[in-house]
Amino acid sequence: MIEPNIPGLSVGKQCSLLSISRSSFYYEPKGESEMNLDLMRVIDKQFLETPFYGVRQMTWHLRNEQHLVNEKRIRRLMRLMGLMPIYQKPNTSKAAKGHKIYPYLLRGLRVDRPNQVWCADITYLPMRRGFLYLVAIMDWHTRKVLAWRISNTLEAGFCVDALNEAIHKFGPPDIMNTDQGSQFTSFAWTNRLRSANVRISMDGKGRFLDNIFVERLWRSLKYECVYLHAWETGSEARDGVRKWIEFYNHKRPHSALGGKPPAVVYWQRIETTNPDQQVQKVA
Repeated sequence: MIEPNIPGLSVGKQCSLLSISRSSFYYEPKGESEMNLDLMRVIDKQFLETPFYGVRQMTWHLRNEQHLVNEKRIRRLMRLMGLMPIYQKPNTSKAAKGHKIYPYLLRGLRVDRPNQVWCADITYLPMRRGFLYLVAIMDWHTRKVLAWRISNTLEAGFCVDALNEAIHKFGPPDIMNTDQGSQFTSFAWTNRLRSANVRISMDGKGRFLDNIFVERLWRSLKYECVYLHAWETGSEARDGVRKWIEFYNHKRPHSALGGKPPAVVYWQRIETTNPDQQVQKVA
């Protein structure tokens, strides 16, 4: 789908148009054994059910399921997957040294309109012979996914790309809420938000429930799409995620929205709260 030798259209530009990071174009399967990749898929499913499992509890669970594992292996795999138990500060979601941590601004806040609060998070995507990472930016009030990107690394760049797309399409929110991961405490991320006059909110350490709406999105995505496929390439994963997010935004009934899809409610409430604003409906 991406052609590296098109005059005037670089690989980076093509990746941007297709909503994937440039690194995903160069995706190669990770060097994990088949046994470890199978374990990571099991861990990923179990973590959706018990997000409070740390390394020790996950190891015990896997042993009870007849997997011969030790804590050292499970610690490494959970770190690689970006998983964090809710009761402790996560390894892959800790802020880098020198990065500023911002307070949590949503406690007691009534969120009653689109673009008042956005949230963002990263999840692990299992492949047949490797794995990728997905970041999504969601409108807190309507649950609409505003932008997303896939990458084969946990560097901040693909998160900032998704943020730029969301702001370009929908304008900046009042508040952006994330966890304290290094991607979201990075200068590139926070500076982009400050330059758009967005207030920055961050969950408490290990507070899974502070960003619960994105966590529910991940659960739906994985059970309704990811676990039903065994993608071979980054392009296959991108295409599968794109189709599901389009379905989720525009067709999938949402219980919190009276059975209406998120995109329908988003645009209805934008028109209600901004009746004089010219609105161009985008994905």
